[in-house]
Amino acid sequence: MSSHPKESGHIVVGVDGSASSKEALRWAVRQAELTGCRVDAVIAWEYPPLYGSIGWVDAPQEIAGSIKLAAARALDDAIQEVAKTGDVSPVHAAVAYGTAAAVLLEAARDASLLVVGSRGHGGFSGALLGSVSQHCTQHAPCPVVVVRGRGR
Repeated sequence: MSSHPKESGHIVVGVDGSASSKEALRWAVRQAELTGCRVDAVIAWEYPPLYGSIGWVDAPQEIAGSIKLAAARALDDAIQEVAKTGDVSPVHAAVAYGTAAAVLLEAARDASLLVVGSRGHGGFSGALLGSVSQHCTQHAPCPVVVVRGRGR
């Protein structure tokens, strides 16, 4: 038996830079303060599909590096905006390659909770849930909280 105190768990939150994802991050930080959990803020990125003379091709590496850097910057900006210095629960940033839903489900494998916004970038603005939040609620290995934006 380990003599180290057991960690209370961790909360995974999906962030894409949208207002909805920032609300989800705010909610996750408040929940972590109440429960003693840590927060893992996760952003996903993937190559844009390109069509060439031979069909679908992978994007050049220089584009991939730029996309990953832009994703990391969006995540850092969201964390700086939402999480105040000195918060009880620090926010750990993670940038991962893949579709948003797949990356979040993988990150949530051993999480206490998965938190997502109801609407991210893209999609239909009138829909109640986005495709990522809907997929996560149906397939997550842990409880899921979907945070709706302010003013709704």
